[in-house]
Amino acid sequence: MATPSNDKAPWQQADPPTGELQREEPVWTGLLPAVVPAEPAHDDEHDHGRPGEPGGAGPRRAPGRTGGGSRAVGADEAAGDDDPDAEARRRAALRRDAVADEPRLPRLQQVFLVLVLPLALLAAAVRVVATPLFLWAEYHRPGFPADAYGFSTEERMVFGSYGLDYVMNWAPSGFLGGLQDTDGAQLFLSSEVAHMTDVKIVLQSALAVVAVLALLGIVSSLYLRAKAPGAASGALFFGSWLTVALLVALAVAAVLGWQQFFALFHSLFFSDGSWTFRASDTLIRLYPTQFWMDAAIAVAGLALLGALAVMAATWPTAFRRHRALDRVRRRQELKRRLAGR
Repeated sequence: MATPSNDKAPWQQADPPTGELQREEPVWTGLLPAVVPAEPAHDDEHDHGRPGEPGGAGPRRAPGRTGGGSRAVGADEAAGDDDPDAEARRRAALRRDAVADEPRLPRLQQVFLVLVLPLALLAAAVRVVATPLFLWAEYHRPGFPADAYGFSTEERMVFGSYGLDYVMNWAPSGFLGGLQDTDGAQLFLSSEVAHMTDVKIVLQSALAVVAVLALLGIVSSLYLRAKAPGAASGALFFGSWLTVALLVALAVAAVLGWQQFFALFHSLFFSDGSWTFRASDTLIRLYPTQFWMDAAIAVAGLALLGALAVMAATWPTAFRRHRALDRVRRRQELKRRLAGR
């Protein structure tokens, strides 16, 4: 007869009744596998029968005494002046601490991992796209619109690289404001430099925050892997699906109305009027609408590949479930040994 499972995580399972052999049946409940442990455990406080009863452990002897009631050789030196009752209380406290070694806030940490994964994948994709390699690929790909006001591909690469470098470093505004074209005129207007400065602050701040969150996520994953086997992989698996759903929603919004999507995105981070320019301005000539559409597609594609990789690495196969459950059993056995069972 099949053993019914419960809704607890593996590390929260109660010990089965004494003498009842149960068969392990892994199932999925939410993010985590849940099974009834295969090996019964005996509570140190209750598994001692009375003296003379079948299965009873008999009277417990004080440390340092032999079966005849006399103190063992060398016991006086080992015990010293310690109070036997205090020593017993200390050992009982150590046993309780060993048995109560549970992960702290495992569900909260799982939710944190689920939410951090999409942010980390999107931030990594943005950082990959914001490189000279993508800029070169865009300017040299067939079908990319030429500059109607006279910039050659080589000039675009030079000036476009300056703009890209400016948003990724902490150079002062003169890094862009001091550039001049072949006629000696100022290349970027003050309004364009101000907008690129805003982009620099928003982009670098967002990348720094996500980097900190990703680092905390790595620490949380390692902690859950040690304390609650299967919890971190379950959260990352769910987070990969959340990333895919988010990318699909953003793609639908962009396809249905790119201009509205682009304007809404900018209005979230920049004040009105600070990010609109004329077609003859340098920023529009270097980064036309097609450039931003291609960049958005590249970011979404890279984030999707990352989500699929995480999904494949954490897919709840039978092998991974049983490996997690095996770690749970080893951990429970270690705790029973620490408790002196």
